[in-house]
Amino acid sequence: MTPTTKGEIGAHDERLTLQEVVTKGYLDATTWERVHDAALKLFRRGQEIAARAGLILVDTKYEFGRAHDGTILLIDEMHTPDSSRFWKANSYAAHFETGEEPENFDKEFVRLAYAQQNYRGDGEPPRMPDELWIQASERYIAIYEMLTGKNFEAGEYPVEARLVENLKRGKIANGLGKRING
Repeated sequence: MTPTTKGEIGAHDERLTLQEVVTKGYLDATTWERVHDAALKLFRRGQEIAARAGLILVDTKYEFGRAHDGTILLIDEMHTPDSSRFWKANSYAAHFETGEEPENFDKEFVRLAYAQQNYRGDGEPPRMPDELWIQASERYIAIYEMLTGKNFEAGEYPVEARLVENLKRGKIANGLGKRING
């Protein structure tokens, strides 16, 4: 586990040691232990789901935040190609033995395409070919279908009405959870 915190505006995330999370005052020891434990449990669960889909969850990131009342929240997406690396389990060993990159479902190929254009995240990004975004979409759809066992169905556009409805449902579900659990 490699904790990080947001860097200054325009800077990259700052890596922390496990101890620095507490010694630098980001979290108290008890809260850090809860976050650390939750992250490991989420990762194990992600590995189980990935294994059922014929994948290896190699690594991932989880983003945690605090609500106004101090409650620790998991924020941002998890176990997606944006936040995780997945390798195909049935071809991993053969690729490893020959020194080849594993068959993967992540966004690394997009990062590499930008790196080939000498873009490292600073300034205006170069325009990339539509084919790159089509390939990214195809990978994201494939991993969705593999992990969920469902066919992908594109949502309606524009997205605003759907987003507002989902946020309303989330607020209602969150309120019910607090009443049930609290």
